[in-house]
Amino acid sequence: METTVDIVIVGGGIAGLATSLGLHRLGLQSLVLESSESLRVTGFALTLWTNAWKALDALGIADSLRQHSLPITEFQVISADSGLEKSSVPLDVYKNRNIECRCLRRKLLLETLEKKLPQGTVKYSSKVVLIEESGPYKLVHLADGSLVRTKVLIGCDGVNSVVAKWLGLQKPVHSKRADIRGFVEYPEKHGFEPKFYLLVGAQVNFGFLPCDDNGIYWFYNFTPSIAHFDQSAKNDPVKLKEFVLSKIKNAPKEVKGVVERTPLDSISCVGLKLRLPWNVLLGDIVRNNICVAGDALHPMTPDIGQGGCSALEDSVILARHLGEAFLLKPGGGVADEEFKRIKYGLDRYAKERRCRSFLLITCAYLIGSIQASDNRVVSFLRDNFLARYTLAIVLAMADFDCGKLLSSRSR
Repeated sequence: METTVDIVIVGGGIAGLATSLGLHRLGLQSLVLESSESLRVTGFALTLWTNAWKALDALGIADSLRQHSLPITEFQVISADSGLEKSSVPLDVYKNRNIECRCLRRKLLLETLEKKLPQGTVKYSSKVVLIEESGPYKLVHLADGSLVRTKVLIGCDGVNSVVAKWLGLQKPVHSKRADIRGFVEYPEKHGFEPKFYLLVGAQVNFGFLPCDDNGIYWFYNFTPSIAHFDQSAKNDPVKLKEFVLSKIKNAPKEVKGVVERTPLDSISCVGLKLRLPWNVLLGDIVRNNICVAGDALHPMTPDIGQGGCSALEDSVILARHLGEAFLLKPGGGVADEEFKRIKYGLDRYAKERRCRSFLLITCAYLIGSIQASDNRVVSFLRDNFLARYTLAIVLAMADFDCGKLLSSRSR
């Protein structure tokens, strides 16, 4: 069976659904091809900084999501050795920035995005196996034998993106680090203040923050070779929990309790990958009427909390430029032919996102390298002096406005 659609988005994650919603807000239909059988809600939760909330405001769903999350007010560092507070930085000290930080359940974000889309926009069990060209069109072949012809193909299909591979982008590389993540739901209020808690020390980079009055998201970032991690434990939540507890054994009782209370089905471990930043800077992230966004464009380590945030940025900016390409009246300053307008719009998107993506990947990697270092000098500086500077960098990266969906050039 063959169908023709103006815009096809491969991948129904944050970037894919948000891009589709941005297009829908502009009156443009798209088809989202998702390989899984249902909405992918793995990952438990994510930290969303100022730039993400500006993007969600542009998409029209920020206020409803704010009702289900707590505004983080402070960044608190605790010694992994003594269990005592080392430093505390209220976010309102950065008065030159209007900072907004919240931890949001990933499932809630994805479900909200999907519910705002017209019924039938997301087609599940749709695995892309081949991409071909037919004149200016792209032909997308699916595993079930069906074929979709489209004017625009957007790859939001994650780290192992089929679309990125078609564009010739190099595969993301392993950072040699890993992340254990968990989510715990307290039957009654957990009692923690709305702060970003970070436990640091020798080979320890453990953090947690409340999503709401009952839910807490936590992570343990580490280098397996340094931490003497048994790789056979990667898929064993019992061993993962024991491993994390052994590393935070000197933490306050209530901090250890966050991990102890976590159900085994809410603990996972993932190796951390990134796209080499110069590959984003120099590679083809756009070619004619095909492009990538989200993790398909800029997979990065989670050290500045910008993976999901930057995906939302991509979505608004991409939807805006495609909106101009499809809705711009002839004679508005670009070529009248539709495909030329599409190419022009995607080239503008690439120009906006290339340097931004390079900077985000690089900052995340450098901060992560400092956090994971076992060098004595670096460890001493990190544990005693660098927390405030690290936070300043995180906030600087979050100080970005993707703008509104509509522009003066849109119809």
